[in-house]
Amino acid sequence: MRVIGFAGWSGAGKTTLITRLIPLLTGRGLEVAALKHAHHSFEVDRPGKDSYEFRAAGAREVLVVSARRWAQMHELSEETEPTLAVLLQRLSPCDLVLIEGYKALPIPRIEVRRKGITAAPIEGVSARICDEPVSDGTPTLAFDDYAGIIATVLRLAGLNRLERESGAGNRKST
Repeated sequence: MRVIGFAGWSGAGKTTLITRLIPLLTGRGLEVAALKHAHHSFEVDRPGKDSYEFRAAGAREVLVVSARRWAQMHELSEETEPTLAVLLQRLSPCDLVLIEGYKALPIPRIEVRRKGITAAPIEGVSARICDEPVSDGTPTLAFDDYAGIIATVLRLAGLNRLERESGAGNRKST
């Protein structure tokens, strides 16, 4: 399982970019998973739904299952946040995991940066997708350069050779 991180400040367009990349990558025959790191509390269901009510009643874990999908929610309570390695072990095998967040982890990362963001560029990234170049020598790509972005993702993930060998639409196990 290969991983590529997309890091950036709030409002940079990370989620939008990843959402656009997923069908381009799956269209090439790759099995893709996505993992988002949030710095705040979040809800995946809403009050009134059975799964929410089970969790609100104190269930440590809730599984919701149908003929089309299943989801698992786990309350951490006082536990520490699981590491990326632990979370990756919970995913089904796939070719590539697109990770949103984790600005400082030592994984191949691409910074997503919009004009007007005043925070310092993220250090240690392999590439940058931006609409205003940063002069630190990091390779940059435009937001609409999907061919270049896909090529960069595949290269950083070590999947470019695999893709050439397997051809579009013919998934090859990693």
